[in-house]
Amino acid sequence: MSVEPKLTRFKQNVLAKYQIYNSIFMTLPFDSITKTGVLLPLFHETCKKGFANGDDPTTIVDLFFKKYQARRDAQSQINLLFRFIQYIERQVVLFDAVEDAAFPIVNNMEGIGTLRNLKESAVSNNSLEELQSYLEEFKVRIVLTAHPTQFYPGSVLGIITDLTQAIKDNNLSNIHNLFGQLGKTPFIKHEKPTPYDEAKSLIWYLENVFYESFGEIYNYIQQNIYDDSKKHNEIINIGFWPGGDRDGNPFVKPDTTIRVAKKLRQAALKKYYGDLKNLRRKLTFRGVEERIVRLETILYKNSINLDYSKAISAKELLTELLSIRNLIVKDFQSLYVNEINSLINRIHLFGYHFATLDIRQDSRIHHSVFTTVIDHIISTGNPSFPKNYHDLTEAEQIKILSEVKNVSVDVNVFEDEMVSNTLKTIEAIKTIQETNGERAANRYIISNNQTALNMMQLFAMLKIVAFKDSLPVDVVPLFETIPDLENAPAVMEQLYKNPAYMEHLKSRGNKQTIMLGFSDGTKDGGYLMANWGIYTAKEMLTEMSRKYGITAIFFDGRGGPPARGGGKTHQFYASLGPNIEDKEVQLTIQGQTISSNFGTLDSSQYNLEQLISSGMFNRLGSNKHDMSDDDRVVMNELATTSYQAYKDFKNHAMFIPYLERMSTLKYYAKTNIGSRPSKRGSSDKLVFSDLRAIPFVGSWSQLKQNVPGFFGVGAALKKYEDSGEFYKVEQLYKNSKFFKTLLENSMMALSKSFFDLTKYMAKDAEFGDFWTIIYNEYVTTKTLLLKLTGYQELMENEPSGKASIEVRESIVLPLLTIQQYALKKIQELEKDPVNNEEKIKIFEKIVTRSLFGNINASRNSA
Repeated sequence: MSVEPKLTRFKQNVLAKYQIYNSIFMTLPFDSITKTGVLLPLFHETCKKGFANGDDPTTIVDLFFKKYQARRDAQSQINLLFRFIQYIERQVVLFDAVEDAAFPIVNNMEGIGTLRNLKESAVSNNSLEELQSYLEEFKVRIVLTAHPTQFYPGSVLGIITDLTQAIKDNNLSNIHNLFGQLGKTPFIKHEKPTPYDEAKSLIWYLENVFYESFGEIYNYIQQNIYDDSKKHNEIINIGFWPGGDRDGNPFVKPDTTIRVAKKLRQAALKKYYGDLKNLRRKLTFRGVEERIVRLETILYKNSINLDYSKAISAKELLTELLSIRNLIVKDFQSLYVNEINSLINRIHLFGYHFATLDIRQDSRIHHSVFTTVIDHIISTGNPSFPKNYHDLTEAEQIKILSEVKNVSVDVNVFEDEMVSNTLKTIEAIKTIQETNGERAANRYIISNNQTALNMMQLFAMLKIVAFKDSLPVDVVPLFETIPDLENAPAVMEQLYKNPAYMEHLKSRGNKQTIMLGFSDGTKDGGYLMANWGIYTAKEMLTEMSRKYGITAIFFDGRGGPPARGGGKTHQFYASLGPNIEDKEVQLTIQGQTISSNFGTLDSSQYNLEQLISSGMFNRLGSNKHDMSDDDRVVMNELATTSYQAYKDFKNHAMFIPYLERMSTLKYYAKTNIGSRPSKRGSSDKLVFSDLRAIPFVGSWSQLKQNVPGFFGVGAALKKYEDSGEFYKVEQLYKNSKFFKTLLENSMMALSKSFFDLTKYMAKDAEFGDFWTIIYNEYVTTKTLLLKLTGYQELMENEPSGKASIEVRESIVLPLLTIQQYALKKIQELEKDPVNNEEKIKIFEKIVTRSLFGNINASRNSA
């Protein structure tokens, strides 16, 4: 059977369908302005032609009204712009649904990187046993975070799901109704979600997607790769940050953490109850049916009341199901044994916790809390801490902390809210472990970790507050900035030399989880240096950990776009050399990455399988060779040159003013899409270090200038071209899959840049020169990447991804034009702010509303 090329499949199943459904969608009257659907294509055409002619957004909008709507008054014009925004937002939803529906057709679900393909390759290479032993120790953990990178409320996500199914079924009547529903459903949130709201919206994915896809993958491995029904390494598991991530979020309290853990347990029990209910209809045999009914009743009652007196533990549930399975194999010809196995496997994967709740807090907050706690302990006269403790050296303090015994505090004596909340959170970890099992909450991440003392303060605090005898919690450092990454191996060696900490690691299986932050790394050091800095840090941390008999587990804080460590992540994992520990792949998944890469059963299963096989390809295959010394010199030189170019750019006097006044940065806080504040610190003045990575990267993306995804790459390549040594970079590109993946993701960032949108800024008296610096770096990067790859155009090697980006960028072109038009109006009106206060508010609302569709349209950046 011949399979059409991927691009052809995309055009037939996505593009053609979108055009058909969009034409139906555009005829629906959603509001009092019935002509919106007719006028939007005209406005779109005006934008396209206008930018091609070199016009600026203001000229384009004015021309449209003059040409097509000359009789409209100013208020009516504003109303129409708002209607355009609403329509375009919904067009993005439609495209999402069409693309989701076509996912299994466009992507080969049995092709390279899938489990079926992995198995077939192993069988043909006589390496099935190697594959089995690899799967027995390899793990993938995706960690869901509530980072606000998607603007769809839950109701809209529900519509996307239903619309996807209706499109798959070609159910026109259903599609029509869903279009109507979409038109009447608000996209804007009038209030910020609470952390608990964020947790609930992500638990929806656990119940409706991951419960199924994780189970299917595990079943496939058990039945087809091992060909048995035994319990194996769980291979895939899931982490969860909403309700546990306190870093910069004052709204996450200890009771939030407990509430979220209860909700997770309840969700798991409900899923098991649903499966038992289905089994009951099949297992109608004497001596079996009544046992299933008993389990079903217990789980039903326990899911409603978590304190149900006759509840059973996950271990007891598994024991009973295994006993029933054995009886069916022995006496009832193994009828429906696969269905029982499937439930047993899911309980093995999800326990009573469903997902592991991670706790995270900033080291600076910890230090402050810890100081207060130590001062209190010293004041009670406890001999464990000398009165001059704070004057001791770091090494002396670490020694005291590692030997803490028989020290406890009453957490209720502290009046300071931050101190009280931090200590009660530690108590919450213990409570959750007692109710949901140890896997329910067993990691504490310290962001902005800079020293071994940062980790030992937490280590001691966990023991003092809740865990006297043994510590069933992993202390996880998060290294983010370039200096912290460089210093990471020395920090870890200090800990590995500490007998008490090593004893703790021994009790945790001689594994140390180390988190590395791509988002803040890129914000701090630019695209090339952040990625290379993390790569080399991983190599050094692997070597350092192996030296002490410890397996390093790397946990990557990745975002959706390439600028935040996103892009084609499984290609990154497949490109790691032999000097980086690869027993586990752990990464954060957030916002649009959840809905685009894992939002449906098909995409979730496909992308999880790609991650599982990426580690396998890194071990087998031809990737075992490391980067040569010559290639390393070039990579290092490129990263260093790029870092300098980015640092000079970041230190430019206009950098912060440009973001503040020419971008949408300050409007992020008004969108109510996430529970946490959009910047750290309370200062009114914008300080670079207070900037959160998401609004930072997002603001460049709204300007269509994707700076964090390419700035410095061009400068680095140009240095080699100017010195006549470009062949060295070509050699590196040919030899290193890591470098190749890095540049391909940068091309994605370039593909989503559109400088015609902001070309008018080049003439701005204040910001013209700064805009030109960005534009010149874009041109240099694009030119030299095309030269290096031999491509005629960006993303030439990924035509379907390129086509998807083009459609999405085309859909939001009018939206971007409206946004820039509104920003320019605000600048003019602010010359006389007192008399124009009401008008400014209206245009600010336009800017904020236009953020939604632009961000949602970028989902394929993941």
